[in-house]
Amino acid sequence: MINSEADRIELDDPYYSPSTEVEKVQVQLAETKFKLGMQYLNNANKDEALKELDEAIKLDPDNFLIRKQRWYIRYPEKFNGTIDTDWQQALLKQEKEDEAKARGDLECGPDGCEIPGTN
Repeated sequence: MINSEADRIELDDPYYSPSTEVEKVQVQLAETKFKLGMQYLNNANKDEALKELDEAIKLDPDNFLIRKQRWYIRYPEKFNGTIDTDWQQALLKQEKEDEAKARGDLECGPDGCEIPGTN
């Protein structure tokens, strides 16, 4: 997606399947915002791109592609050469905890919060 070699990436993971019509509409809206964000990025408008991607991730918080595109725009140095996967996991954990706190549904133990799909 970064190099415009693909328009869409399909995920095979059943964990990611929306279960209600509302969730399906939210995912579609998130995909639309993602595409708009990529258009802004292609037009060198990073601020608007990030705005759309930030809104998209709120609608579809389990979409790792959206999340990773946001990181790529904000932290391009982490994607040069070897991708820092330890940094990505730490940032993902922090973002998920922040999002859960904002929603008021944080379920954490002494070792932090479990992120679905990471175990």
